Amino acid sequence: MADIRVKICGLRTEADVAAVAAAGAGYAGFVFFPKSPRHLDLATAQRLALAAPVGLAKVALVVDADDATLDAIIEAVPLDMLQLHGHESPDRVADVRARYGLPVMKAVGVADEGDLAAIFDYSTVADQLLIDAKPPRNSALPGGNGLSFDWRLVAQRRWLRPWMLAGGLTAENVAEAIRLTNARQVDVSSGVESAPGVKDAAKIAAFTRAAHLGAGADAVPRW
Repeated sequence: MADIRVKICGLRTEADVAAVAAAGAGYAGFVFFPKSPRHLDLATAQRLALAAPVGLAKVALVVDADDATLDAIIEAVPLDMLQLHGHESPDRVADVRARYGLPVMKAVGVADEGDLAAIFDYSTVADQLLIDAKPPRNSALPGGNGLSFDWRLVAQRRWLRPWMLAGGLTAENVAEAIRLTNARQVDVSSGVESAPGVKDAAKIAAFTRAAHLGAGADAVPRW
C-alpha cells in the first residue's frame, strides 16, 4: 500500500481536531499569526493540543516569530513540530531547531523555477520542507490563500529532506497533484473550509480519502 500523510492546517475547535483524527490525517496544524482568520490564542491552542489523540502530530505555524513569541507558545502548548512560514533565513531555521529541540518544517513559496534554489538551501537546515504557492505581493497572509502553482515545477524531484505539497489543494485536485508530483505528504487549509477559518468535517474526510486514492492506497492508514 502506498502511504501518504495529510496535514490539515488552521484548526480552531475541538470538533476540528476530532474530524482530522477521524479522517486519518497525520498532522494537525495550529496557526499563531494574528492577521490570519485561523489564529489561535495560547489557551485555545493548549486545549486543542491536549484534545489531539496520540499519533496525531501537532504543528505550530508561525510567521517570522521572535524567540519570546516561540518561548510562550512552546511553554503553553504541547507540540511535535514547528512550521516556519515567514521569511526566516536558513540561519534562523537552524537557530530555532537548536534552541527548541523540536523538528522544524520550513515553508518555501514557489511561483517559478527561480524559486527552487531556496528549497535546496533550506533542506540543509530543516527537518522537513513545505512547498507552497508563493503569495501575491499584496497578500497579508503567507499561506492559506487557496492559490496553487505549476506542479510540473516540482514533478518527480527529490530533496535532502521529506517534503510536503501545499497550495490550492482540494478534494477535487489532490489526487492529480499527488500523481503528477509524487508527493508523499500534502497540506490543506482553505480547501477544507466552508468559510475562512471554518473547517468542514465532510470536506476534511473527502480530502483525506482523495489523497490516499491519488497515492494508489486501497485503505486509509491510521496514525
